[in-house]
This record gives sequence, C-alpha cells and structure tokens, in this order.
Amino acid sequence: MDMTLTDEQQAIDETVRKICAGFSDDYWTECEANLAFPEAYYQAMAQAGFLGITMPADLGGSGLGVTEAAIMMHAAASSGGGYAAASAIHINLFGPHAIVVHGTPDQKKRFLTPLIEGREKACFGVTEPDAGLDTTSIKTFAKRVDGGYSITGRKMWTSTAQVAHKILILARTTPKEDCARPTDGISLFYADLDRSRIEVRRIHKLGRNAVDSNAVFIDNLFVPEEDRIGEEGKGFKYILDSLNPERVLVASEAVGLGRDALRRAANYARDRVVFGRPIGQNQGIQHPLAESWIQLESAWWMVMRAANLYDTGQSCGAEANAAKFLAGRAAFDTATRAVLTHGGMGYAREYQVERLFRESILPRIAPVTEQLILSFIAERVLDLPKSY
Repeated sequence: MDMTLTDEQQAIDETVRKICAGFSDDYWTECEANLAFPEAYYQAMAQAGFLGITMPADLGGSGLGVTEAAIMMHAAASSGGGYAAASAIHINLFGPHAIVVHGTPDQKKRFLTPLIEGREKACFGVTEPDAGLDTTSIKTFAKRVDGGYSITGRKMWTSTAQVAHKILILARTTPKEDCARPTDGISLFYADLDRSRIEVRRIHKLGRNAVDSNAVFIDNLFVPEEDRIGEEGKGFKYILDSLNPERVLVASEAVGLGRDALRRAANYARDRVVFGRPIGQNQGIQHPLAESWIQLESAWWMVMRAANLYDTGQSCGAEANAAKFLAGRAAFDTATRAVLTHGGMGYAREYQVERLFRESILPRIAPVTEQLILSFIAERVLDLPKSY
C-alpha cells in the first residue's frame, strides 16, 4: 500500500501553506479579539481556487475528492490559524455537498458558482435547541404556499450566519407523527438569508471567536419551490451524504491544530533555559510531547484511510468516526501539553497556545460527541445491541 502523497496532493499542501504564511499570529489574534471574520484570508483562499476544491470542474471548481480537501484543511489548520482558519472555509467543502449530488443543473450554477468564487458565503441550519443530535425531531417547518414554502423555526450553532448571504435549511414538510418513519417528511432548502425574516444572535463562546456561531430565528421566510434541493421529504437522506466527509474534514483540522501546538511546544522547549539547561532536555517535557507526536500521526493516517475509502466509493462510516474520535482526543491532549510546556507563558496570548487550547475542545464535541461515536462503533462494528 502506497502511503505517500501524490505530486498533486503535495502541491496542495505546499500552496495552502504559502497562502497561510501571509497571515501572521498577530492577524489571528486580532480577528479573535475583535470577533472579526478573517475576510482577507477567506478571499486569498478563494482567489487561489481552494473554496471549490471539491466542487464540479465545469462550475470553476477542482472536482477533487475528500482526500485532497482533508490535506488542504490540515495545512490551513496547522499553519497558525487553527480552527479560525479551518472554520472560515469549512462550510464550502461539506455544506453544499447535497447540492452537488442532488441539485439540478440550474441550482448548481446559481448556488455553487458564487461560493466557489468567494462572492457569497453560506451557513448551515440543521441543529435545533430542542433536538440536538436527534435530527429527526427538528421542529422548523416549511409550509406549502403559492409558489413555494414559508419556513418558520429556530436553529442553533449556525456558523458564519453573521456574514453569510445564504442559508441551507433542513425543515420538516410533514409532521413527524404523520410519517411512516422518523426520517421521512424532512426537506432541504437553499435560501437567501433575508434578515428581515431571519434574526441572527451571536453566541459568545470559549474559542474560535473569529468565526461566529449563532442562534437563528426564522419567521415566515419565503423560499421558492425551485430552491428546494431534491424531492420533498427526502432531505434527511440528502444530508447523510455529507456526514462522513464532514467527520473526515473535522478530524484533519484537529490533527492540524494539534501539530501546530506541538510545533510551538517543541520550539519553546528547545529555547527555554532553566537551571542552566533547555527544558526540552528533561524527559518530563520530552515524553509527553513525543507521545503527542505518536497520537497525532496515528490519527492522521486514520483520516487518510477514511478519506480514501470515501473517495473510492467504499463504506467508511466506522473509519470516519474513528478518525474524528482519535483526532479530537489527540488535538486536545497536545494543546494541553503545549500550554503546560510553556508554563506560565502558556497562559499568555503572546505564545498562541492558549488560543489553540481553547479551540481544541471543539472537535471533541462537534459535529458529533465521542459517546455517540463509541455507540456507533459498538453497534455497527462489534454487533452489540443498540443502547439508545
């Protein structure tokens, strides 16, 4: 088995790192402190063609796979920007996938081209306050009206809604109690984020503050029928197409964040002299950092394994979930060790590891919890009875 990157994949990694090198630690600190979306970085990635890396080539995208997207996101996250850099462009890679697969030619041209070119931004409205990960229990409802639908409901943790032009909305078109299966009666829409009908409230959170997360309140938003994606009532099936790629990408970003934290910790350990010797000469410093390298390396190759399975049309649910689990744990453990290696200065913004530490909890929580991943593996891989 060939475990090396192709020339094209290496070029993706190198090019992204060159772009990211133009955005210093001070840039990311300022975005974080001012709650400012990293627009200059976003546009630089758009101009280089990376916002369309997984999009159809006939629309201006690159038509590449999840493997190449994972390599790109790993490079972005490991080059200093952490989850701010990753999350600013993350939605372009997995969010519109349902449009790529199930959209009409007209929808693909209207919806995807502005995203690829960086002229528009989109957000993803799926999670709800009373449903959480139980997506079949969403209450946002799309009522049939002349020419389309009127949508009313609430969404939570909708990233980039402060700056987005469009919103991908998952809504019920048939009440759950009237459906043969809980997954029926859910439809997918791609709508204008009409702020006269949609209120966006920023959620103030622990980290990744350069990229906003929001509570979204939708009140009688009209969506034309031609902006419904695919068939009515099939939306739950459509978003499943995005779940495994999203887990792979989140995992690749987590590994990237962890590797940046490890790099910073190792650099500090080499330079910091206490009692006449660099602290990195002490095994109490060396061993935890060496263990982090092992954890991150293991997680990375699970990411690549899952991505390859997806791109070759094979089952990858267990591997994608395992990659996300391993990478989330490795990123969190490494960022923690990076702070501890810096000692008191690890608590200071100057060395950046406190920012990476705050962001590192995110991949342990989202987009799916560790507990649900373990339940999935127990049931689907080990053939144990369903526990919930």
